Amino acid sequence: MTMFLMTDAVGAIDGTLVHACIPRDKQVPYRGRGKGECFQNVMAICDFDMIFKYVVVGWEGTAHDSRVLRETIHDSRHNSPLPPLDKYYLVDAACTHSSGFMAPYRNARYWLNNFRSRGRANTKEEVFNQCYSKLRNIIECAFGVLKACFPILKRMPSSSIDTQKRIVLAYFALHNFLRKTSFNDELFSQYDDEEVQLENSAQNQTPSTDNSFSASEQLFMQGLRERIANQLFQTHNYFVVY
Repeated sequence: MTMFLMTDAVGAIDGTLVHACIPRDKQVPYRGRGKGECFQNVMAICDFDMIFKYVVVGWEGTAHDSRVLRETIHDSRHNSPLPPLDKYYLVDAACTHSSGFMAPYRNARYWLNNFRSRGRANTKEEVFNQCYSKLRNIIECAFGVLKACFPILKRMPSSSIDTQKRIVLAYFALHNFLRKTSFNDELFSQYDDEEVQLENSAQNQTPSTDNSFSASEQLFMQGLRERIANQLFQTHNYFVVY
């Protein structure tokens, strides 16, 4: 069923927290999401083979993922890789559902473990979200490999924030090198499972109020999501009933 989504999806976008060593007088904005310690919020785009295609480092740990994405897209200095026409990235529900960026339905089950513990999907929104979650989970798996392979990202050494940014970028590059040259690597095999659920992303963050996308762009993507959801639901019911 996920092929309905795979046709035009070109990758997944998410943010992850990487430990940061910050001078005491500058720590407040880096204390990410109630954890007490300091973090960089790193946004990445990966394809469906766990290859990172684009990475933005250095944002404070308290920065909302949707803000990082929005400002990256609209700041020409970042040279962000927008998807081709009629294609889209998979983003979480906190981001704006608009042209080039497909989000799941809010107020419907999303996490894979919810479907395992509470039974099969019952509505078209749940069917869509379940298939969507399986696809988008690739970036969580990629983050899982990255942090398991390079534990320095969980405890950054004391150095300037610019040096820490370069360290993060270097390990993302090494991750890609290992993925491209070691397809049978045990660590990648361990995480190369669509059912793996690793860390909560911005699915639990407050929804974005971003108005930088036009109403027509948002309506177009809503219509596309509805068509995909209806196709998935019909297929889902066919296999259940027949």
